Amino acid sequence: MLLLWLSVVASSGLAWPVPGTQGQRELVGPASWRAPNVVLVVSDSFDGRLTFHPGSQVVKLPFINFMKAHGTTFLNAYTNSPICCPSRAAMWSGLFIHLTQSWNNFKGLDPNYTTWMDVMEKHGYRTQKFGKLDYTSGHHSLSNRVEAWTRDVAFLLRQEGRPMVNLIPNKTKVRVMQEDWTNTDKAANWLKTEAINYTKPFVLYLGLNLPHPYPSPSSGENFGSSTFHTSLYWLEKVSDNAIKIPKWSTVSEMHPIDYYSSYTKNCTGKFTKKEIKSIRAFYYAMCAETDAMLGELILALRQSDLLQKTIVIFTSDHGELAMEHRQFYKMSMYEASAHVPLLMMGPGIETNLQVSNVVSLVDIYPTMLDIAGISLPQNLSGYSLLPLSSETFKNEHNFTYVRPSWILSEFHGCNVNASTYMLRTNQWKYIAYSDGASVLPQLFDLSVDPDELTNIATKFPNITYSLDQKLRSIINYPKVSASVHQYNKEQFINWKQSIGQNYSNVIANLRWHQDWLKEPRKYESSINQWLKN
Repeated sequence: MLLLWLSVVASSGLAWPVPGTQGQRELVGPASWRAPNVVLVVSDSFDGRLTFHPGSQVVKLPFINFMKAHGTTFLNAYTNSPICCPSRAAMWSGLFIHLTQSWNNFKGLDPNYTTWMDVMEKHGYRTQKFGKLDYTSGHHSLSNRVEAWTRDVAFLLRQEGRPMVNLIPNKTKVRVMQEDWTNTDKAANWLKTEAINYTKPFVLYLGLNLPHPYPSPSSGENFGSSTFHTSLYWLEKVSDNAIKIPKWSTVSEMHPIDYYSSYTKNCTGKFTKKEIKSIRAFYYAMCAETDAMLGELILALRQSDLLQKTIVIFTSDHGELAMEHRQFYKMSMYEASAHVPLLMMGPGIETNLQVSNVVSLVDIYPTMLDIAGISLPQNLSGYSLLPLSSETFKNEHNFTYVRPSWILSEFHGCNVNASTYMLRTNQWKYIAYSDGASVLPQLFDLSVDPDELTNIATKFPNITYSLDQKLRSIINYPKVSASVHQYNKEQFINWKQSIGQNYSNVIANLRWHQDWLKEPRKYESSINQWLKN
C-alpha cells in the first residue's frame, strides 16, 4: 500500500502551493504572509551519507527518496556535537554547545529554556511533541556521566559490550522498535484527528530512537548499547553487494584519540570481515525501518489533505560509525558519525534540489522561525536554510545576510579523552584537540579522501595553521577545554561526596566493571591522582 501510493504520487507529481496563491490562511503574529504547517522528524544515529549517491545505493529508503524528489536535500549537513543530548541542545537552542555549556549527555539545556517551539507557540502556532527529546540536563545513565567526567584520568577501560547483531528470523516482523512505532502512531493519529481541524498552523515534532543500537544485555544495570537488532523483513531491504567493508589503520598507526575511543568501545580486538559486514547490514536495515516511520507521517499528512500545506523536515542528532575507523556509535568527527541527513519538502521549497553548502543543526532554530515569519534573534549561531532551499521565501523576505562557508562541531563527552573541535569547510575538515598543543590535530581533504584515511596536517602546515586560526577566531577552544576539564572535576567530586561510603562499590560496578574489578585499587588510585593534579 505504501509503495503503491509512492509510485502514484511520484508519477503524477506534487503541485506544492506557492505562498500567496491559494487564498487566505491564518496569519501568525505580526507576519505579513501565510505560514505553513511544519512537521519535524528527528531520528537518532542516522548516517547522512545514506541520503545521496553512492550511500543511497546500499538500502531502500523510499520515503527519503520521495522527499529528495519533491524537496531539497542538504548534502553536507553536520551535527554540532556527535552525541545525543548536546546535539539536540544545539538544535533546540540554535546555539553552539559551548555557549549553552551542554557538555555531555548529562549536561544539556535548562528545562525552562526557550526553544524555537516555544517561540512559535507564542506567535500563534499549535504545537505538539512525541517521542525522544533529550535536550535538557539530568538524563542518561550514571555510567555515561562518570565516564565523561573521568575521561582525563590516566587509565584505559572498556566501557561497552563488543558490538554484535541480533536477528528476528521473521519475514513479516515489521515493527521491531515498538516504542518508536507507538510514538509514530500517536503522531499520525494526532495529524488525522486533531491537526486536521486546526484553523491556525501547527508544528509537530517526532523524535525516534532508531537507528541507534539497542541495549547490551550482558553489561549489567548500567548497560551500553552495542546490539544491532532487526528482522529479516528489514534486512531484505539492504543490498548485500553494495555494503562497503571500511579500511582500518593498524592499531599502532591510529591517532591516539581514536585508539582511546576504539578501546573504550571494545573494538580493538579482532573482527572478521563477515562480522563487520553483518553489523553494517543490520544498521542499514534499522535505517530502513526508520524510513518507514517517516513514511507513516507523510501518508497521514496526505490522507488528511495536509501534505501540500506542510513543510516536512527530516534529520538526525548524529550519525553512526558502524565499524568505520574501528569503532561503532558516534563521539567522533569522522563523516559516519558527524554527517547527518537533512531534507525539506513542502510549500515554497524547491523540488529535486541538492544543496552542497555546509550546514548544521543550529540552523534548525532560525529555519523554523523563518518558516513562521517570526523575526530572528540576533544571537543565534545558526542561519536559516530557506535562502538555500526556497527562491519564494528568499524573494519574499529579501535576505541580506551571508552564510559562512564553515560549520563548527564540538565534543566533550565520554569515550574521547580530549575535547574535540571540528571546522568543516567545502574542501577541508580540520580537527583540533584539547589545548591545541598537547594532542596532534587532524586534517583531511574530503575532495580526494572521503573516507578520511590520510591525516595530512603535517604535510600541509600552512593550511593547518590557517584553519586553526580560523577555528580560534570562532571559539577560544583552549579556554573552553580548560572549562570542561574544571567542570568534570567539580561534578565528579560532588558525586563522590554524595554517595559517601558506597563510592568504591558504585564506581566499580559501572559499565567498565569487567575491567575495573580486576584491579580496583589501581583504578581508584588513578582517580585520586587525577583529583590531586
